[in-house]
Amino acid sequence: MHNRKLDVCLSPELFHLYDHKDRVVIVTDILRATSCMTTAMAYGVNSITPVATVEECIELQNSGMICAAERGGEKVEGFELDNSPYSYMNPDLRGQDIGVTTTNGTMAITKSADALQVLAGSFLNISALADYLKTVDSDLLIFCAGWKGKFNLEDTLFAGALANMLSDSHEAECDAVLASGMLYDQVKDDLQNALKDSSHVQRLKRLNIDKDIAFCLTRDEYQAIPVLKDGKLVLLK
Repeated sequence: MHNRKLDVCLSPELFHLYDHKDRVVIVTDILRATSCMTTAMAYGVNSITPVATVEECIELQNSGMICAAERGGEKVEGFELDNSPYSYMNPDLRGQDIGVTTTNGTMAITKSADALQVLAGSFLNISALADYLKTVDSDLLIFCAGWKGKFNLEDTLFAGALANMLSDSHEAECDAVLASGMLYDQVKDDLQNALKDSSHVQRLKRLNIDKDIAFCLTRDEYQAIPVLKDGKLVLLK
C-alpha cells in the first residue's frame, strides 16, 4: 500500500480547499444526520437518498418515498420522519427506500458525491469504519458537516477519535488532524459533559431531545457503514 494520508475538513466552507476526488470521504454529522443513517442501515432500511433542499425532498415524497426533513433541529411539517435515530428503529422501515434532507449532513454528502467513495461516519459505527478504512488503499478525508458552514465541536471530536484510530495506518496531512485528535484525547472519557455547552447541544436541549444526544455519542453500537452508490446511501457490504 502507498503511504496513505489523512486529512480533516472542519467545515463545509473549507471544503473547496481540499482535493477530494481521489480520496475516500467520511462525512460526519454526529447530531444527528449520520447517526440516523447508521442506525437506519443497522435496522435494515434499504436505501437513503440524501438531498440538499426541502424542495427536492418534497419531490421524493411525491414520488411515493417515505421522507425525513429537518431544519434547525426540528422536523419540517408535512414529512413522516424527523432527524432522531430512534425514528429509524421502526421495524416498518425495514426494506424501505427513504429520502432525507437535513440542515448540514445531507449537504455535506451531496458536496462530496464525486469522491472516490463517500461513507457516513458516526460514533455508533466508528470501530467498524476504522477497520474498513485501514484496508482501503487510498487517502482519506474526514468531512465535518458543522453547523450552517461553521465549525462545531461534536463533529470535530468524532474526526479526532477516528483520526487517532487511524494514526498507525495513515499520515496526518494538516493541523486539523492533530488538533481534532488532541481535543478528543482531552475529553474522551466524558463526551457528554464536554459537549454540554456546545451550541448544537443547547439547541437540541431546547427541543427536549437529551436521549438523542446521549445515544449519538455512544461508541460501537453498530457494524453498519452507509456508503453512497448512485446518489443513494446503501449498506457497505
